[in-house]
Parts: sequence; structure tokens; C-alpha cells
Amino acid sequence: MIGTSINSGILPAMRRLRLSPTLTKYIARQYLFWFGSFFLAIVAIIFLATIVDLLDRLATKDVSLSVTLQMALLKLPYLSQEVMPFTLLFAAMTTFWRLTRSNELVVARAAGISVWQFLLPVLGSSVVIGALTMTAFNPLASILLSRYEHLEASYIHNQTSMLAVSKTGLWLRQADENGQSVIHAARVKPGSVSLQQVMVFRYADEDRFVDRIDAREAQLQANRWLLFDAWLSRPGMASEFHEQMELPTDLTVDKIQESFAPPETIAFWELPDFIELMQAAGFSAIPHRLQFHRLLALPMLFAAMVLLAATFSLRPQRRGRVGLVILAGMLTGFLLYFLSNFVFAIGLSGTIPVVLAAWTPAGVSLMLGVAMLLHLEDG
Repeated sequence: MIGTSINSGILPAMRRLRLSPTLTKYIARQYLFWFGSFFLAIVAIIFLATIVDLLDRLATKDVSLSVTLQMALLKLPYLSQEVMPFTLLFAAMTTFWRLTRSNELVVARAAGISVWQFLLPVLGSSVVIGALTMTAFNPLASILLSRYEHLEASYIHNQTSMLAVSKTGLWLRQADENGQSVIHAARVKPGSVSLQQVMVFRYADEDRFVDRIDAREAQLQANRWLLFDAWLSRPGMASEFHEQMELPTDLTVDKIQESFAPPETIAFWELPDFIELMQAAGFSAIPHRLQFHRLLALPMLFAAMVLLAATFSLRPQRRGRVGLVILAGMLTGFLLYFLSNFVFAIGLSGTIPVVLAAWTPAGVSLMLGVAMLLHLEDG
């Protein structure tokens, strides 16, 4: 009899504590609807702002409107990815606020559903969005941003030097009044721009081959490459040995660093291999390592945005205070954004470990959201 009475009292309570599939789908559907609405609205605003910015930058260039629109479209996925945390924050705040205003949350709480169970559909959806952003949306945005960078270099910056890192070493192209030079090096001496095991292919006119230089080492100095133990080979002539040779250049250390593919233009799946190539070539891979860990932390960051939104919009608010609460939530999101950029800048400087710099914003936001919810619900 006692066991029967205990079971008859506990089992219904446990059933009440479970979040029904119907309610789960309803909450998730509401959240995804607002996420899609805010995402489309923000993307449209970004697209218009990008077009205006490009029209201003290309005003003095001979660039057609179709090219401007193409560049805006190519950059749009990357910018959309950058504002994704704010989109999630706004969508979660709107979802919780509407459920609270319509007393649906009150009914769910009266049925024995805790706030943590109520948050599960939104948290799960946010984690899935973060995983898809990291594994699918980011590769697409990276490819399109790389094409945008190429067009920007051609139409705005008029860059002529190009640099690439591959498994065979470092490839660098430069141009001067005599033509073009393609430089290949097996590796770079750490701590300096000193190329090892160098080959230089020089061309004139329209890619007419002139000669080839094989050197043990090439050091970048003011307006020149200084080649050591160099062999000069010309078509139809015997090779000549030079202890030192000079190759004119307008490259600097800063220009070479800027010529690397930015971390944002490399897809998530390709970043680990590119980091290994950079390190094997003797260059610092801190920006690319930071970008890789930032992408890994996206699901956690998106979940943290949901928890922060819940702390500002789940509780019933008095009339007149709703706007203040929503404004406080938005300001909190922007504050975390600027703090994240500050921590990332410190990580890029090498002051703190890359992993710590990449995961700190997401971890701190998550712990802050959990602590605030615990205080509001159980405190």
C-alpha cells in the first residue's frame, strides 16, 4: 500500500516534469521563426550598408555597378556570420518575452516545468545553429570572402605582390619596372625574413622567361633581396656562380605579412592543415589558430547568448519597464562583443595563450548566464 501510494504520487510528478514533445517543438518553432526574421532583416541592412560603403570607396575607380553589387554579395555571408550572436540574442529575447506576455510561460511553470527544461529547445536549436555555422556556413563565407579580397586588391588597393604557402614551401610574386619575379623558398628562418633554399624565376614583357636564380639564402633588406651562394642560369648559356647577388624589390616585412591569406578567408576544415604549413614554413600562425578556436567555441557562445537573453526576458515585467529590460539585454550583448574583441586582440599579440583568448568570451558569457539564472530562479 505504501509503495503503491509513493508510486502514485511520484510518477505523475515525474511525468509533469517532463517537457512534452509538442511543447518542445512549439518553443523551438517560435524561436527559429524569430531567428529567421531577425537574420533576414539584419542581413538586408548589412547589404545596403556594404553597398553604400563600396560606392564611396570605388567612387574614384573605373568600376561598374555590377562589380560593386558582386563585391557586396561576396562579403555579405562573412558579415552575416559576424553578427550571428546578436541575431540569436535578439531572437531569444523576443521569443521569451512573447511567451511571458501571453502567460504561456506561467502555464508551463504551473505544470511543473522548470526554467531549465523550458530553455532546452532554444538551447538545443542554438547549439545546432552554431555547429552548422562552424561546419557549413563558415566554409561558404570563407570562399566568397576570399573572392571579395581578390577583387578588392585588384580594384581598390592595386596590389601586385602575391604570397602563398603550400606543402612545397613558400611562393612569392613581385613586380618591378623590369618585369615580374616568382620566388620559391623551402622555408623561412624563424625570427626574420630570411628565405632558405631559394629559387627565383624572372620574367619580362608578357611572361617571357629571362633567367633563374638558385640560392642558398635570400635576406630581405631595404628595397632589395640579398642572395647568397647564387647560381644564375640563362637559356642557352652556362650557369654563373655569385657569392652575393641583389634582386630589387618593393616588399617589406609588413607587406609580406599582409599578403598571407587572412584567417577569415580560410574554411574551418582547412585551417588545421594551413596552420601546420605556416608553422613548417617558419611563420607565425597565431591569427589562424585564434580563428580556428573561435569557430570551435561558436556553439558555446550561442548557448550563452540564449542564457543571457533568458535572464532579461523570462520574468514578467511591469508595464513601462519592458523597454528598459530589453535595452539592458542588448547593451549586455554589445558589451560582451567589445570585451571579446579586446581579448582577441590580446591573444593576437601573444600576451595570453591563443586557446584562452578564443574560449574566454564564450566561457565567461556562459558562466554569467548560468549564474544570473540560478540567482533569479533559485535564489
